Amino acid sequence: MESKEVFIVGAGVAGLSAGVYLQNSGFNVTIFEQHTIPGGLSTSWSRKGYLFEGGMHWLTGSSPELTLNRVWKEVGALKENNPIYNRDPLYTLIRGNKKLNLYRDPKKLKEELLLKSPQDKKAINRLYHDILLFKNVHMPVNDIFGVKSTRPAHASLCELLKMAPAALRLSKLTKQSYLDYVAAFKDTDIQHLLRTVIGTSYNALSFIYTLASFASGDCGYPEGGSIRLTQNMADTFIALGGKIQFKTKVLAVKMQDNQVCGLEISTGNGKNTEFIKTNSIIVTQDTRTAIDTLFSPPLEEKWAKKMRKNVISEQTMFICLGIKADLSKYPRAPVLALSEPLSAGGLEFSELRLNNYAHYEKHAPDGCTALTCLLLGQSYDWWKAHKEDGSYKTEKAALLERFVSLVEQQIPEIHGNIEASDVATPCTYERYTSSYKGGWMSVWRPCGSSFTFPAKSKNVKGLYFASERGMMPGGLPITVWAGRRAAQQICKDTKTTFVCPEV
Repeated sequence: MESKEVFIVGAGVAGLSAGVYLQNSGFNVTIFEQHTIPGGLSTSWSRKGYLFEGGMHWLTGSSPELTLNRVWKEVGALKENNPIYNRDPLYTLIRGNKKLNLYRDPKKLKEELLLKSPQDKKAINRLYHDILLFKNVHMPVNDIFGVKSTRPAHASLCELLKMAPAALRLSKLTKQSYLDYVAAFKDTDIQHLLRTVIGTSYNALSFIYTLASFASGDCGYPEGGSIRLTQNMADTFIALGGKIQFKTKVLAVKMQDNQVCGLEISTGNGKNTEFIKTNSIIVTQDTRTAIDTLFSPPLEEKWAKKMRKNVISEQTMFICLGIKADLSKYPRAPVLALSEPLSAGGLEFSELRLNNYAHYEKHAPDGCTALTCLLLGQSYDWWKAHKEDGSYKTEKAALLERFVSLVEQQIPEIHGNIEASDVATPCTYERYTSSYKGGWMSVWRPCGSSFTFPAKSKNVKGLYFASERGMMPGGLPITVWAGRRAAQQICKDTKTTFVCPEV
């Protein structure tokens, strides 16, 4: 690389992470973002005075005990303006006047479940011991080999030894499905409660790791949610001299003689196109989409073929309501067991996991409540088909009507008090973020292997990648790590010292 100029495709968490580190390390960075705001999939939006959290619902690495927390602070994501709140209980199943809580504390959770269903003692004890076993397991942060850093990061021997005992259960939980693990419980209320933690397509390890992360004191919610966290990162990047060009879509990455030579961009709602000459690009748009859409012909490197074969996106339907009523008497995360399943996107749901923002400031006007719901599953193809046949808006309206009808049965204050509403489908996320099939993460299936994709092209000089697809299963911790890793790779290739900000 002859120049210290770097262009980044996408101002999501990965792009902002890479941008902050590279600016700190002496590079001149410009980010092109197709949307009007930063954040990518980590996003929020407003409707009639209500703020709907459409991305982050907890943050892995929020605990100051973890090295990942240092990374979030280095990129400016966590500041004094977004202190961490650790929700507890995590979820609360409501059935009539009775409640069943999913607590962070494994012992407290065990006691709650045993009180509800003594007949499930064996399954409850297994869950309790699994959570304890994985409580010290977390994502280590390591510098890439050969990079010179001002503040090196490597997992310590002590850190690794604490995680070692979990290896005894790793293989079995990886092979077992999340649904099969939960099916071991005889009590249907416990099943309803436990099925709301993650998407049901995952393996049991993903489920246990999530509960163990909560038990360790991690996975809190930063005040202000996605929009404040990513705006903090964007502000940090700009303060360092970086530039973000919004409403600019990258149409193609151009190459010549196995070397990046530029970008074709579109501005003015697609009316204007321009060629930007450069020899260094980081693609932080969803890599699974990028390898097929930004290159002509599509990338056919070995890792790209593996990505096409193995990546299954975790898709979501997102329903949000702005309610002219104070719902603070209800839990922060109520789970509604349904007497009849909700049909949505070609799937059926027997419970609804809600997020009640009555307890959070600035999510709704005074005395009002923002209420949201995630419906996870493979629904993209269903919605895409309805978009193509012209029935998309009608189906969205019908879903909203069915959803409201079911929720009103258990939260009657909603009836007649809905001031704002919105339904986002995987097609919505695809439209605004170019994510593969509108997905958030990659599904780690039962018996499936975890994998890590490279940060740089094997064949094209000056071409780097960073997105949630960088490592299975993705999500926010992988995204910020991927941006950091790409920045380190560029520093290594240019013999530049990787500069970490002091925090």
